[in-house]
Amino acid sequence: MAKSQRTAVVLVAAGRGLRAGAGGPKQYREIGGVPVIYRAMEAFSRHADVFAVQPVVNPDDSAMFTAAVAGLEHEPPTNGGATRQASVLAGLEALAQHKPDIVLIHDAARPFVSEGLISRAIEAANRTGAAIPVVPVTDTIKLTGASGNVEDTPDRASLRIAQTPQSFRFDVILEAHRRAAQDGRSDFTDDAAIAEWAGLTVATFEGDVANMKLTTPEDFVREEARLAAQLGDIRTGTGYDVHAFGEGDHVMLCGVRVPHTKGFLAHSDGDVGLHALVDAILGALADGDIGSHFPPSDPKWKGASSDQFLKYAIERVTARGGRVANLEVTMICERPKIGPLRDTMRASIAEISGVDISRVAVKATTSERLGFTGREEGIAATASATIRLPWSV
Repeated sequence: MAKSQRTAVVLVAAGRGLRAGAGGPKQYREIGGVPVIYRAMEAFSRHADVFAVQPVVNPDDSAMFTAAVAGLEHEPPTNGGATRQASVLAGLEALAQHKPDIVLIHDAARPFVSEGLISRAIEAANRTGAAIPVVPVTDTIKLTGASGNVEDTPDRASLRIAQTPQSFRFDVILEAHRRAAQDGRSDFTDDAAIAEWAGLTVATFEGDVANMKLTTPEDFVREEARLAAQLGDIRTGTGYDVHAFGEGDHVMLCGVRVPHTKGFLAHSDGDVGLHALVDAILGALADGDIGSHFPPSDPKWKGASSDQFLKYAIERVTARGGRVANLEVTMICERPKIGPLRDTMRASIAEISGVDISRVAVKATTSERLGFTGREEGIAATASATIRLPWSV
């Protein structure tokens, strides 16, 4: 077949995932601090050869879906059916208007699909018209009867574990799904089985053992441990900032507008809490300081909101494949009183940085009326940040 330039994806995310235990549908739970469905969709949304990603979701999950995949490009989600087979057909029908040449069908519960696997799937579909990723079976397989006794031991050399994304010429798999629905067949466990039933020859290509499906609570525990082991470079950075008071009626502290009898003298909004936190993160990355990335001599930062500085620092961590483990800020001032606003500030930092509030601490102390903070001439802040990065030489 000639190489196709129009590849679309059906991302199946309508299941309830009951075997995964409590915590809601498994595709919306976090693993490694990121929603499962975000990880699964991101690989396709950012792949150069994919022009459309069609999510298929449960209509009850629309709010969770929107929150979980924020920032990723995709088609408007379509509602799934009572079975995976019905959900895939709904996704294919939604894509029909775009007339793709090739479609990849992927389970949202497989969050570790790689760019290389996607490329192999596209190449295989272009070459054969119908293909699935497989990995060898390494354990001995036993066939048992109703009594539980072993009836046969198949040769594992010919056995393979099927994965997704399964890839097909769009027109042939859509027709196969339509025929199965018309014939009342709803018992197929994957799209390759439907293709086989429709008379298609299904080829195989190299899968990926890391591309596992999350099914049970133990799967989540194991994959969390695997991800944590990959982020073994644990770093801590510290930051410090201070701003003097000037005229005004409020100060910005940790992203929160706090009424006060004075304001900050600063080039930006003067948020000492966020500034110290940015320096702590950049320090952990060994990536300069806030002044080197946002020089006060640059007029474009005049009056700038400091939340964008913190978002930038977090993006620097993410770009390195890292995660934030803990953020801590200590405010040093006589007034305003921080205690009543502590949790509001924690929530603000958590929202800006995209980490759970349980990983954010805000503390406060005075300097016992000593020094410039004791004289209420300004506010100081210290911060620390703990991040985890992949080991590199």
